Amino acid sequence: MGFRGYVVSDSDAVEYLYTKHGTAKDMKEAVRQSVEAGLNVRCTFRSPDSFVLPLRELVKEGGLSEEVINDRVRDILRVKFLIGLFDAPYQTDLADADREVEKEENEAIALQASRESIVLLKNAGELLPLDINSTKKIAVCGPNANEEGYALTHYGPLAVEVTTVLEGIQEKTKGKAEVLYTKGCDLVDAHWPESEIIDYPLTDDEQAEIDKAVENARQADVAIVVLGGGQRTCGENKSRTSLDLPGRQLQLLQAIQATGKPVVLILINGRPLSINWADKFVPAILEAWYPGSKGGTALADILFGDYNPGGKLTVTFPKTVGQIPFNFPCKPSSQIDGGKNPGPTGNMSRINGALYPFGYGLSYTTFEYSDLDITPRVITPNESATVRLKVTNTGKRAGDEVVQLYIRDVLSSITTYEKNLAGFQRIHLEPDEAQELSFTIDRKHLELLDTDMKWVVEPGDFVLMAGASSEDIRLNGTLTVEDYQTRAKAIEAQKPAKRVSASTNPEDAENVLDEKINTAWQGNKEIILPLP
Repeated sequence: MGFRGYVVSDSDAVEYLYTKHGTAKDMKEAVRQSVEAGLNVRCTFRSPDSFVLPLRELVKEGGLSEEVINDRVRDILRVKFLIGLFDAPYQTDLADADREVEKEENEAIALQASRESIVLLKNAGELLPLDINSTKKIAVCGPNANEEGYALTHYGPLAVEVTTVLEGIQEKTKGKAEVLYTKGCDLVDAHWPESEIIDYPLTDDEQAEIDKAVENARQADVAIVVLGGGQRTCGENKSRTSLDLPGRQLQLLQAIQATGKPVVLILINGRPLSINWADKFVPAILEAWYPGSKGGTALADILFGDYNPGGKLTVTFPKTVGQIPFNFPCKPSSQIDGGKNPGPTGNMSRINGALYPFGYGLSYTTFEYSDLDITPRVITPNESATVRLKVTNTGKRAGDEVVQLYIRDVLSSITTYEKNLAGFQRIHLEPDEAQELSFTIDRKHLELLDTDMKWVVEPGDFVLMAGASSEDIRLNGTLTVEDYQTRAKAIEAQKPAKRVSASTNPEDAENVLDEKINTAWQGNKEIILPLP
């Protein structure tokens, strides 16, 4: 295959050959199998002795040859030499790493990345952005409101300054509004994850903390509830039983909403959550994911209108785990069965559709799509087409829009997806500003894997759809793909048959060049007519 790198195992993958997969009787045999299969580096958090000592025994006993060991080491050394690792093997200025990470320009990029990743899921009645001049008291609660652990992990930075959501709000409103804070509840309860399938009653302490949050909300002009997940609920080897808010988080949110005060829900989490109740009853929802060390500042900027959110979902939010697997793209009609009419006399037996679809995300402004043009409208599999459209900011705020182009094969020999993402562009527009965008559609957008397991482009119609999400389609048109041989025959059939003969009449001589089917030259035998 020409591979010139080296192979690294996942953590404990070698051990799993005998502890999980049952292909080796012990660790020594697992080591032998993995090294013979081509493993160069065993990655784990265990002592190197657990790998090195079995290797030595295997070589001594004849289970592995020294040449195999030499080959595996040679692969590693070759790469290290190629990248110049031995040219400067030791770092002499360790403080330079801190200076580089915390450079002002790098901090600015980190903040902008946090801003651009946040997705506005709901904004009923244009609750957001909050008016910092008229909002005098703000209640903040939730297990993620003053949490910074999501930004400090062993797969990310460990020694950076983190601004929590609470700190970002406090800094933004300093001298302008009072911020009331209490945690409200822990990320999970004492019975979690069993509490995902058994409804345990609130303890006295849990109820008391929720009551504190409710009292703060009653005093405030607006309540900001910061919920979601964290390293306890999401990460490596942390599959869940449910996608609902864990622990007592939903009870906290419901209690705050019952005060009648405007509520903003902020989610900090690593996977989609089935927040059906919140989507129905909470007016404003922001999905922040794990927003990094600058997340608190970025969220405060969005809450108070200093930044207009323009992020879009890169995943599908199911309404329940009962819909899983549920993803984009999906096959035709995969989410329409089970009836349509609810209630005792209806025929509906399951919930269909996404809570939030792929590509979804709102803004504080509005965008209009227009002037879709596909050129050319008919191509062969080896040609490309250009799709152009115009997007206009029709609102009063500057903002970002992620323009998405989808494609669907209308009729195919095998089942294809309802729509595939063919391209996207993120653009920034001032109020009333318009921009023309273009996308190229070529063979890679049109191919399917046929019954012979070959990538082919089948002639036919392809619907092109431009919109603000996979379900919010604003414009559509049709691109037709025709077989080249069919086109070539059609072109040949359109060519006229020409009759050419010599003529001594000079008035007729030039007519042979007019490509008219009735044009003819006539002449006497042995007459030579020079051509121009």
